[in-house]
Amino acid sequence: MRDLMIVSERPAAGQASVVSPFDGRELAKVATSNIAHVEDALEVAYALFRDRDAWLSVPERIAILTKTAEIMQTQVEELTVLAASEGGKPYKDSKVEVIRAIDGVKLCVEALRGDVGKVIPLGTTKATMGRIGFTEKEPIGVVVAVSAFNHPLNLIVHQVGPAVASGCPVIVKPAGDTPLSCLRFVEILRESGLPDGWAQALITEDLATATNLVTDKRVAFFSFIGSSKVGWMLRSKLAPGARCALEHGGVAPVILADPYDESTALAAIAKGGFYHAGQVCVSVQRVFVPEKKAKKFAKHLAAIATLLKVGAPEDPDTEVGPLIRHDEVERVASWVAEAVTAGAKLMCGGKKLSESCYAPTVLFNPPRNAKVSLLEIFGPVVCVYGYEKIDEAIEQANALPVAFQSAVFCDDINTASALAKRLDASAVMINDHSAFRDDAMPFAGLRESGLGVGGIPYTFEDMQIDKLLVIKTE
Repeated sequence: MRDLMIVSERPAAGQASVVSPFDGRELAKVATSNIAHVEDALEVAYALFRDRDAWLSVPERIAILTKTAEIMQTQVEELTVLAASEGGKPYKDSKVEVIRAIDGVKLCVEALRGDVGKVIPLGTTKATMGRIGFTEKEPIGVVVAVSAFNHPLNLIVHQVGPAVASGCPVIVKPAGDTPLSCLRFVEILRESGLPDGWAQALITEDLATATNLVTDKRVAFFSFIGSSKVGWMLRSKLAPGARCALEHGGVAPVILADPYDESTALAAIAKGGFYHAGQVCVSVQRVFVPEKKAKKFAKHLAAIATLLKVGAPEDPDTEVGPLIRHDEVERVASWVAEAVTAGAKLMCGGKKLSESCYAPTVLFNPPRNAKVSLLEIFGPVVCVYGYEKIDEAIEQANALPVAFQSAVFCDDINTASALAKRLDASAVMINDHSAFRDDAMPFAGLRESGLGVGGIPYTFEDMQIDKLLVIKTE
């Protein structure tokens, strides 16, 4: 059993089994934490923050993170298999995730090296003459991070890495389905010289325990990646003064506008829609195509989807793996069935391949009030809609209470730019799918899709304060 990763002498509250989402085999048992463990972790983290003389220096943090990246680089294969086995993302995509995670740690170092304050323009009035003002960066305080299952290593790096870089003690709660990559990352941080109390990981035994952790008055910053229902609920319960960043989901729209290259769009949309079986918060879900070309496009997309290999995530040849839980397979199946009954044309897929896998599915013209048109499906399903006028596509794309990343395919830069401006989105990819992301990019959900801005440099900035110093001179 994996031991508790918090600084506590209490025995574990219990244990939880971590299983493969593909075949249900047990991968490991992990120790679980109760409210007493949460109190221990918060006490240690808060004491470290309050002892300013013991704060980790910038050179110490740089050395720790640099060593962390070096160790991870020697363990790419092990980290890849671990992430694929517990999360279900295919091996080759999990390897990309691990490489991105290593780069993310390096980005933390880069952010730290370039971390500067600014000069405040005093001396511009009679009252401020003879004064010099400037800011310095300080850690905001104790960070609590609650993470999601779909990128079990890289999401943890995005939340924990900036906390270590900014000098904040951090307590991280990984998703219960995928805690192993998180626990391994914290172990590597400690192997790299980070004192135990500066990064603690725990798997809470229930929602009440997790809520106690998040809402404690000693928490200065709350980082959340997960469902909007849980994220907004937790935000409403934060202690006064606590800041937060929330990353939820979307129902990503993609608009094809003449003139566009169909082969480019097909390849990108197939990747962006079926990557990780659609379990990505900016996964392609709604594709709007000129009416005269829409059914042909859906047919060609279905031909690609049908050829995708669905199977065990550890198999290097697998292109689409399992959904994270069996009940998610049932939910996706019910949503697709509802859409087809209501009039959507099933172009391919539309069936369970096993208890854990669902066939890559393309739907043509599902009704606007169907769940697949309104809600994030988080499964391997792409919907194609025909439109007569571009205004119709824009209106439908913008009609939902969620807004995150989107995409436009068009070879005319003026048309593409005009469409990008009209889309409700924090980012618009032109001639690429909506799920494209680099870890240095800002990553922000709008409306119900989130709060604040993710991305390594932006999270690093969020976890600090600007302390103003004013020096009075003669």
